Amino acid sequence: MTANLPAASSHDNDPRQALMMSTIAFTVCFAVWTIFSIIGIRIKQELGLNETEFGLLVGTPILTGSLVRMVLGIWTDRYGGRLVYTATMLAAAVATFLLAYARTYEQMLVAALGVGLAGGSFAVGVAYVSRFFPAGRQGTALGIFGVGNVGAAVTKFLAPFVLLSWGWQSVAQMWAAALVVMAVVFWFTTGDDPVIRERRAGKVAPARSFWQEFAPLKNLQVWRFAFYYFFAFGAFVALSLWLPRYLIGVYGFGIATAGMIGAAYSIPASIFRAYGGALSDRIGARTVLYWTFAVSAVATLVLSLPSADYVVRGINGPIPFHFEIGPFAFIAVACVLGFFMSLGKAAVYKHIPAYYPQNVGAVGGLVGMIGGLGGFILPIAFGALNDLTGVWSSCFMLLFVIVAACFAWMHFSIRRMERAAADEAPALSYAAE
Repeated sequence: MTANLPAASSHDNDPRQALMMSTIAFTVCFAVWTIFSIIGIRIKQELGLNETEFGLLVGTPILTGSLVRMVLGIWTDRYGGRLVYTATMLAAAVATFLLAYARTYEQMLVAALGVGLAGGSFAVGVAYVSRFFPAGRQGTALGIFGVGNVGAAVTKFLAPFVLLSWGWQSVAQMWAAALVVMAVVFWFTTGDDPVIRERRAGKVAPARSFWQEFAPLKNLQVWRFAFYYFFAFGAFVALSLWLPRYLIGVYGFGIATAGMIGAAYSIPASIFRAYGGALSDRIGARTVLYWTFAVSAVATLVLSLPSADYVVRGINGPIPFHFEIGPFAFIAVACVLGFFMSLGKAAVYKHIPAYYPQNVGAVGGLVGMIGGLGGFILPIAFGALNDLTGVWSSCFMLLFVIVAACFAWMHFSIRRMERAAADEAPALSYAAE
């Protein structure tokens, strides 16, 4: 898949190698980052947690992985992805290994904060990979890198079998070992990006001050992109964490079956991110996002419909009706939702190197942070809504409100931009949006 991507410059350190290894490393990191989607179910049973406590537990790694993204992105711009990526994986491996020895809920929350460092690898990979490819191919390259989201499916597919055979502690230990191995392999199979090499050779200016990296964050446009990613990525992560619990609670599936169905959602939502990047390069990220938000709004509206019994006053007496979304219909609509989320994730990140080529680390880190915070906030909100309403589908009601807001903000912003362009420069084109 990477064979058609031209490099930004020729060098012994092949850009395709950097992209391939970054994608594999991100897959391992994402598998670790979503580990509580499976082991959290067993921990909930062992500790007798309520829905809100469970939501906090599965969301805590997402919080850490989100908050560190901006700093890790800036460090990558300044010190290089090879160093920062390797250090991040090793630090996350230590925390994941120690998770196996946590016994209380509080200890698990602390360990979960460290596990979340694995999620920060996304900002590192975006800043690292984007420097190897020209602007016209960055959407495709970053889309391929984003396929690493499939790590969520790896955890959902493999972790239940490890858990049932040896316990959830073994899952934590094995996933930590995989991180260490990946960190070593990554260090010895990749090199510094072109900017870092030229900076060390004195061919380009030294890195800007740390605070100058934050200058673009004053733009409302950056925060708009971040809100898009809050849904496209944050809701994807939240559903990756929540679906096994949802399927067990609503349809009565076993943990292994629920994990495999959750993987069926995560796989297309991850793999097709590469297609979303290529599509954004070809037809524009704006068009891709319009389709993403429109279809996602319909899908979340359908999934938000709760099971219900109706009685109609017919001519010959009451006529009862029963409505519910069956498991096969639910899985089909959820997979459609995941597919369009994957396109949207790639489309959002197509904007960043196009609009902020000198600040990919900071802007990409902020957008990734807000998206990751969605993965933290939404599972907690899902659990709280379950406790407050007693309606399982309330999680999809919330997602419908969010995606509708994304669609409205994007549409009115683009209309305003087009009016301004018509007044000032009729020929002006906003290619990325």
